[in-house]
Amino acid sequence: MYTILLIEDEEIIAQKMKDFLEGWNYKVIIPKDFKNILQVFLDTHPDLVCMDIVLPFLNGYHWAGEIRKISKVPILFISSIADNMNIVMALSQGADDYITKPFELQILQAKIQALLRRTYDFAGKTLVLEHKGLRFFPEETRAVFNDHEVELTRNESKILMLLLQQKNKIVSRDEMMNYLWKTDYYVDENTLSVNVNRLRKKLDSIGCQRFIETVKGMGYKV
Repeated sequence: MYTILLIEDEEIIAQKMKDFLEGWNYKVIIPKDFKNILQVFLDTHPDLVCMDIVLPFLNGYHWAGEIRKISKVPILFISSIADNMNIVMALSQGADDYITKPFELQILQAKIQALLRRTYDFAGKTLVLEHKGLRFFPEETRAVFNDHEVELTRNESKILMLLLQQKNKIVSRDEMMNYLWKTDYYVDENTLSVNVNRLRKKLDSIGCQRFIETVKGMGYKV
């Protein structure tokens, strides 16, 4: 079953699309938080993204660009904006197709089916992040370096994902804590250090040494 991330802030339209697509045996996820669509994408690992252009906080162009930095997952824009300039803008930001509202749901399904077939029937459907020779497979929670492989825990995978998402940039300890433990309960900072050190040891074990750099007083970077 393919998973579709449906980013549409008009609830009635979103629910109608969801009900229709689920009838075609797709799993459809509609985010509740439009402030950080990239985080929703990372948490849900969709096979395809359907996204409106006009969204709360930041528009679809922004989120398409952010998703394209880390993934080649197909993106289908759905929008009432039909002029050529916006279509060109959408495609230039990494969209694979564009459908204008109002549309027949059967047309939407046909476009989704074509994108999924084109993307996965011929190319496989594995998300891979690469940096400095390390290949990370977030869906499989494993890392590979020079043909050596190691399995990672959920938290180790999230740490590596966050660092790779912002490679060559410093990720603060506070940002990492919030990313790992979204809770009102107190979490000791030593817990983060333990998880980072465990991840380092696992990467060292496959020959990927000194991959995670500590920036004193600031955080970590890769």
